[in-house]
Amino acid sequence: MATAQLSHSIESYKATKETALFPAQITTKHDSLVLVKKLLATSVSCITYLRGLFPESSYGTHYLDDLSLKILREDKKCPASLQIIKWIQGCFDALEKKYLHMAVLAIYTNPKEPEKVTELYQFKFQYTKEGPKMNFVSHSTNTSFDSGTRSEEIKKACVLLIRKLYVLMQNLGPLPNDITLTMKLYYYNEVTPNEYQPPGFKEGQSAQNLLFEGDPVSLKLGFVSTNFHSIKVKIITESQRMINMGSNLLQENSITEISHQGLDCDEEEEEGSHIRRLEFEDSQPSSALPKKRRKVSEPVQVLIPDRK
Repeated sequence: MATAQLSHSIESYKATKETALFPAQITTKHDSLVLVKKLLATSVSCITYLRGLFPESSYGTHYLDDLSLKILREDKKCPASLQIIKWIQGCFDALEKKYLHMAVLAIYTNPKEPEKVTELYQFKFQYTKEGPKMNFVSHSTNTSFDSGTRSEEIKKACVLLIRKLYVLMQNLGPLPNDITLTMKLYYYNEVTPNEYQPPGFKEGQSAQNLLFEGDPVSLKLGFVSTNFHSIKVKIITESQRMINMGSNLLQENSITEISHQGLDCDEEEEEGSHIRRLEFEDSQPSSALPKKRRKVSEPVQVLIPDRK
């Protein structure tokens, strides 16, 4: 049933410019949840396609205004693509239960050192008391839509995010040849049962042991709100992959170098919660008192794309 729901969410997009990728109206909790699911699935599809992780047969062609998008579909000839669809399915399950705080898609090059990543994609979610709320946070501009705001404005904000993502992915330098893909899920501890694990995931070993391989650059893509959900998208990549990107493109995508290597899990944004900032390890000793371990999930099986 869950697989069928995921397949419907990803593959129901019709390949016509007249068919909306996102719901026509965003006025209920259900509408907002559908929007967030489709936006997550679309974003992951864009990333995997434009980074060359799966063959053409693993994608269907769909349209968002004048954008031709490649959306993941079930491809039995490519087990790796089926695996990442299961990860998206697991995210959907945690979103429905309002447990998921952050999904991190990470790429690393040494199977013996999975904690040392070379590229990372962060999807961060918030929920209001009314239900899931949809926010995209931009480094340069904030666009927040209260209840009653026209759904067309929300759609425009979603389209802008996808456009930015596509422009960025098309201009990043290539990844190393041999890579491994994983996904870590972080939760709102105060509401998530200790024993909970979404489909395709198991209990993670650690929530605070990521290292970055090389000189990281952080890219923040946008902020959109439906008064039910919020989602922020952030990318961390190696600075050398940005060499061929012009200054206008950098400004358009709100790209800024970061002074620390960290996952954006800001405590001040979660009103009434006890979310801690998750950071990459550094070499400096810390005298701080031990903190309660944050719940994290990791895939039952990591993914090695066939990129030959």
